[in-house]
Amino acid sequence: MFSLSLFLQKSSKSLTTLCLLAFLTSNAYAEPGLFWKLESPAGKTNYLFGTIHTDDNRVTDFTPAVTDALKSTDAFMMETLAPNDPSVFMMPDGDLKTILTAKELDKLYELAEFHVMHRDAATHMKPWLLAVVFDSPKPLTPFAQDNLLMTKAEESAKEVIGIEDTQEHFGVMDNFSREEQLVMLRAVLKRTSSQKEHDFERLMNAYLAGDSDKVAALDEKITGGMLPAALWAKMRVKLLDERNVVMAQRIVDEANSKRVFVAVGASHLAGAGGLVARLKQAGFKLTRIQ
Repeated sequence: MFSLSLFLQKSSKSLTTLCLLAFLTSNAYAEPGLFWKLESPAGKTNYLFGTIHTDDNRVTDFTPAVTDALKSTDAFMMETLAPNDPSVFMMPDGDLKTILTAKELDKLYELAEFHVMHRDAATHMKPWLLAVVFDSPKPLTPFAQDNLLMTKAEESAKEVIGIEDTQEHFGVMDNFSREEQLVMLRAVLKRTSSQKEHDFERLMNAYLAGDSDKVAALDEKITGGMLPAALWAKMRVKLLDERNVVMAQRIVDEANSKRVFVAVGASHLAGAGGLVARLKQAGFKLTRIQ
């Protein structure tokens, strides 16, 4: 997967989440962990679960602790809901056939076929989106971990809430110029299948270890190593730091009035600026669930 931890699907139903950048910030106040019980100042019992956007059965066979926690709540919160307008993914003008080199375009067509995408659609998509999709070592499906949790919530008649609306969630990448997005895409086009598979397994092993700091540190190492330092620094601010501030406040607002189960990308939990630390600062009591 593209180690920006941006995850996307190809149908309108499955375009439901975008788990973005993370970086390791050592701080004793922010404990590592992927599953947390949150007790709000108002006495509500809530849960925070760090996800990884894959359908790998190593993470989609949920434990009773997770499913029971979800059933005990009133609402399910995820990063965003499916967009109704697919134009958020398309370049407003031009297409990649006139921008990429012949060699790059051949690689784009090869990967589009692998991911079951029409060539014409692929050449009109925003470069950041193609970077996300093309860095997955296997075609993405609608059965990723976070989508399955949403389905379980719907089956239990839970309210489903997007922490961010679709425009702000997917539009965050519009902070990056077309040239910056092309840097992301070209970095992915240069990667081999074996490199993608190797990095996927590294991320998977870090996730299975249950340590959000390890996931974030690996994200930093993989993505920071493939992109220019200035672009990586901008990504950390726009795609993680600023979003964590907003996400934490919206979680607090909901969790003080109802019982919620929050599922967000695991990297959002880590570090002094992560959701675990921010929710503690907001007066929540957090207990790590193994």
